[in-house]
Amino acid sequence: MKKIRWGTLIAYIVLAIFAIITVFPFIYMILGGLMSFRETTTIPPSIIPKHFEWANYTKVFAQAPFGRYFLNTFITASVTTIVSLFNALLGAFAMVNLKFKGKGVVQIVLLSLLMVPGEAIIFTNYNTIAQMGLLNTYIGLVLPFLTSIFYMYYLQSYFGSISQTIYKTAMINGASDWEYIWRILVPMSKGGLFTVALLSFISGWNSFLWPLLVTNEDSMRLLNNGLTSFASDAGSETQLQLAAATLTVLPILILYFIFRKQIIRGVVRNDLKG
Repeated sequence: MKKIRWGTLIAYIVLAIFAIITVFPFIYMILGGLMSFRETTTIPPSIIPKHFEWANYTKVFAQAPFGRYFLNTFITASVTTIVSLFNALLGAFAMVNLKFKGKGVVQIVLLSLLMVPGEAIIFTNYNTIAQMGLLNTYIGLVLPFLTSIFYMYYLQSYFGSISQTIYKTAMINGASDWEYIWRILVPMSKGGLFTVALLSFISGWNSFLWPLLVTNEDSMRLLNNGLTSFASDAGSETQLQLAAATLTVLPILILYFIFRKQIIRGVVRNDLKG
């Protein structure tokens, strides 16, 4: 019993240490956004602000078109989420339920493409977008992300848990593939589809490198790129950067706390058991 108790105690201590390490930067970001410039740059650093500078959040919107950044980020994240989810749904359905010549070759090619890092093709994509005249446009921001092999394979493993008998029965009863997808497959796979949608939205919301390459106008920048608005040759306004970073992260945290049960359900696939 003593060994078990000591082991449990050590496990809790280790978990607490890692939790503090993980959460502390986020807590400091929130508190730093409420500090004065001097407090954010002092050494050793201040942890708790002496006076809560709520005006920092007003200055964020006054100094940069942060409302526009929010709108741009929401539009691009929403479009990429909807289109990539639709494409992943159809691709995963085809790989699981349809039989066609060369299916194995297609799967091998897609799997090999999944192993190629995005950074390896980002400049090729940039040249393509530039030649098409799509720089500083919403289309240029979302076009390379309208499909995802990773999401397709995730849904493929999810759909594979559904008995093929259901699909065959639907076909015997005269249902088309389209009807099977929307009337049977989608309702049975809500957890997985919701997980893919949320992951895609978070990825689009946190996008940084690609928008940095294809936009150079304030009117088309996204939130993460807009943080540079609070830096100049004279130095960075760190208190405003921290306040802006807090505003950037806040929507994602709200989504997570609202839909955390659906995320867990989608990962463990409880709704497909039995």
